[in-house]
Amino acid sequence: MKIGIFGGTFNPIHYGHLRSAEEVRDRFGLDKILFIPAGSPPLKTEDIAETLHRQEMLRLAVADNKFFELSDIECRLPGKSYTVNTIEQLKEANPDAKFFFILGIDAFIDIPNWWQPGILITLTDFIIISRPEFRFIDLKKSPYLRIQVDTLEALDNSVAEAYITKLQGDRDAILFKQTNVGISSTEIRRLIKHDRSIKYLLPPEVQSYIITNKLYRS
Repeated sequence: MKIGIFGGTFNPIHYGHLRSAEEVRDRFGLDKILFIPAGSPPLKTEDIAETLHRQEMLRLAVADNKFFELSDIECRLPGKSYTVNTIEQLKEANPDAKFFFILGIDAFIDIPNWWQPGILITLTDFIIISRPEFRFIDLKKSPYLRIQVDTLEALDNSVAEAYITKLQGDRDAILFKQTNVGISSTEIRRLIKHDRSIKYLLPPEVQSYIITNKLYRS
């Protein structure tokens, strides 16, 4: 079984997240996408809704997709959430599965600041997806990739859709030019604070949950 790991604060989850996961699943033939909301993310501490709220919004958002599944592996544990620990636990619980860690260009560049990054890049294959405000050429900053500039420029210019290379530790890194949906959780929270409409930015069930529970108002 091929399983995608899609983690994040999901604060809140929106159509950008969902479309990214669907394109990756479809393009690379994944059997399942695990959405894993961070319980207590070590690098983000401000303006984050309570764990149970983010988990419930995610549950509502993925309920109608048989390939999407919510995992509470980080939410039910005390303390900070570290990706290394999460992936190790998932592999132990699913020894026959092949995992792919899905993250954006910006997150991959930031991996040196994560907990035990040298171990992380040896644990699983990666699918690095495009983001509206970042370019693949920015991956030249990463110490874990060695790719020719013309290859990165081909992805940026949509000449190529995907490219596979090796990470240190011999894991695969798949670079994927997805359909960029310019929606951000930060902008959604800003709109809510200013009493503006967030319709069509996220699933209606999630919007209703936010309104009912008066999230992101202060």
